[in-house]
Amino acid sequence: MPFVEVKVFKDELSSDQTRALIEKITDVVASVTSEKLKEVTWVIVSEVPSGHWGVGGVALGLDDVKKLVMAPVHHLGTDMQ
Repeated sequence: MPFVEVKVFKDELSSDQTRALIEKITDVVASVTSEKLKEVTWVIVSEVPSGHWGVGGVALGLDDVKKLVMAPVHHLGTDMQ
């Protein structure tokens, strides 16, 4: 049976967003593996305290994620001429 763990910052997602994430991840797993596994696919959403997550040796917090979400999207190759 598939088991998927997703880590997010504490208070990053609302309850509705968490439920939607679980539902959509379950749907993707079933579409890739087998619809028969949908009912036995486990999805765990774990919350990590802000500042307890790091990338490249730098601790990040929920405010950093919010800034990332608000930043313009850059697509590979679009800045190259």
